Amino acid sequence: MIIFEYPFNERVRTLLRLESLFDRMIFFAGLSDPRHHQVALTSLFDLLDATERTDIKGSVIQDLERQRTALNGLKDHPGVNAKTLADMLAEIEKAVRNLNAGGRTGQALRENEWLTSLRGRLVVPGGGTQVDMPSFHAWQNSPNESRQTDLQSWISTLMPVHIGIAIVLRLLRESGEAVQAVAPQGAYQQMLAGKTYQMLRVWVDESAKVFPEISANRYMVWIRYSAQQGTQRPQAVTKDVAFKMTLCAL
Repeated sequence: MIIFEYPFNERVRTLLRLESLFDRMIFFAGLSDPRHHQVALTSLFDLLDATERTDIKGSVIQDLERQRTALNGLKDHPGVNAKTLADMLAEIEKAVRNLNAGGRTGQALRENEWLTSLRGRLVVPGGGTQVDMPSFHAWQNSPNESRQTDLQSWISTLMPVHIGIAIVLRLLRESGEAVQAVAPQGAYQQMLAGKTYQMLRVWVDESAKVFPEISANRYMVWIRYSAQQGTQRPQAVTKDVAFKMTLCAL
């Protein structure tokens, strides 16, 4: 199954974008080839750009505090696993503490003169070559252990934000219940009766070779399935499409 996620608001859209950048950065930083590490650095700089003008840390702390308050209210609720609840509360408390401990997101990286110089070069096509930045070429040819140490040091400054975002999105994704649905002739609509949701999750069988184009607001969800073939633009399908969906709200 292929999963597609649609955010109902800009806040969740930002969290999903940051989650994707963190995933790419951490994956490529864990490999050994210098070219992989260049991708990791590019993702690192993308994260700095994405957090430059917004208080991501403050927003994540607010989300975590809101969830801690909601979960605290479940302590005496029948049927709630006390240990699971306590573990979740402890995880949130630790994440908030770590977020509060640091200063502005990525500030130490912004004050690193070499990284700032490299950041400026990598936005230029081919700007990271030895022709333009020999110091970066030298770094890429240093031992893998040395590069890994540098990368982990730089990435660690952003990890509290990464962990906080992961908790918020995990709680959001787990808040909904998956249901089976069918899009007659590739189109599906569902009225929401004004209930507020933050995310729609859609699972589609990979063998169907289709993907959903989603639009939604507080009143309705609209899904139209399309297919991509060759060099043509995606075309709407006219066959029934079975899928699974979850509406998520915290």
